[in-house]
This record gives sequence, structure tokens and C-alpha cells, in this order.
Amino acid sequence: MISADSLFQLFNTLVLPAWLLLLLAPKWFITQRLIIPGYVSLIIALAYTLLVIVYLPDAQGDFQSLSNVASLFQHPYALLAGWLHYLAFDLFIGAWMVQDAQKQNISHGWMWLCLPFCFMLGPIGLLLYFVIRSSYNKQFSLAGNN
Repeated sequence: MISADSLFQLFNTLVLPAWLLLLLAPKWFITQRLIIPGYVSLIIALAYTLLVIVYLPDAQGDFQSLSNVASLFQHPYALLAGWLHYLAFDLFIGAWMVQDAQKQNISHGWMWLCLPFCFMLGPIGLLLYFVIRSSYNKQFSLAGNN
């Protein structure tokens, strides 16, 4: 059996190239065919699902209160599952932001602000993206009315 720490390192290492491709090479065919469609997130989601099925029944705690969630995450594989939840969803949202920015004709330079926040502090990156997207769309819609 692979330790929770080893799996933690493995999945942290797996997501780094995906994030770098989103940031540095968003239009490269590998990024467009593997990262943007969510395949790396899917791999992480599969691992998450296996961890939940195999280890969550043995963990103490539940989702009924914050203290029960803290108890649940005392089990290393339940904690790892929680971490994989973050990795999968944050990467998926980062890929969506890049794809949406391309559709909205938002300069990729703005992604240099949003993606690091999405990687480290997911919802803040998403919030920044929505603020930029809203401002960018208003700027161009106002420019079109002149």
C-alpha cells in the first residue's frame, strides 16, 4: 500500500505541469487537449473517489459539524481525499478560466494574475477572474457604443 504522504507528493507533482501549461502555453495542443478539457482533473477525481470508497468508511467523524469534519480529517487518507478534492476542482476551474478568457478575448496576461491565486487560494482566483471578466466586457461593450 502506498502511504498517504507518498500519494500527496505524487498528486502535487502531477498538477504542477498542468498549472504551468495553463500559465505559459495555454494554446499549445497538449494544453488544449489534456488540461483544458479536464483530463488531469478527471484522474485526480478518480483517485479521490477510490480514497473515499476505500478509506472514508473507516474514518471517524462526518459532515454534520465542523468538529466532526475535523475528526474525519484525522484519518490520513480522508485528509488526502480532501486535498485531492481541492487539487481537482482548483485545476478544473483554472482550466475553465483560461478557456473562457480565450472565448471572451481577454488577454492572457490577466491569467498571470488569476491563475496563481486559483492554484493557491482557489476561490480568490475565481473571484479575481470574474472581476476582470466583468470589467473587460464592460470596457469593450462601452467602446462599441461610440
